[in-house]
Amino acid sequence: MHEAPALTAVLFGLRGCLVQAANGSPLPAPGALDTLEQLRRQQIPCIWLDDLSDHQGEHLASVLPDWLPGQVANGSPWPSPNACWHALMSLNSDRLDGCVLVSGEPRLLQSGLNAGLWTVGLAACSPSCDLASSRWQAMSTQEQELARGKATLELFGLGVHSVIDHLESLETCLADIAQRRRKGEKP
Repeated sequence: MHEAPALTAVLFGLRGCLVQAANGSPLPAPGALDTLEQLRRQQIPCIWLDDLSDHQGEHLASVLPDWLPGQVANGSPWPSPNACWHALMSLNSDRLDGCVLVSGEPRLLQSGLNAGLWTVGLAACSPSCDLASSRWQAMSTQEQELARGKATLELFGLGVHSVIDHLESLETCLADIAQRRRKGEKP
């Protein structure tokens, strides 16, 4: 019996997931560059998605590797599945099976679910855990942990398949999804 590859493609949200804006300047999110490089070494196609204008998307993505393509959701408002499907078509992906969307943005995650993708929610990147906001920075460590816990529950409430805090935990999460696929589980 032919075993399916562990993953077919990984789609990432751009804002909050791969890129954080600090004082208006984009910076790679913690773990983003290492995660992308690891997936590239494994020859797993990747792409970023966002519902920004082309110019805004290019500006934010300027801190990411040149080889990483991007897709803005022009004409495909979230939670429509079309944005995910268009991104996969631009990668020349020949199937949905094994495609994963990683984001903290609930509307994008809902798009991934609507498109039939595996989904990984990033609790620390969700709107309720905006690390750059003054509100977040004014919180105590305990308040931040409670907010992250609430974000985790909200993401699971959407129906996402896995929730992690940040990209540094993605490798283990993707291995878990690959194992679930080998057991015959579908998104």
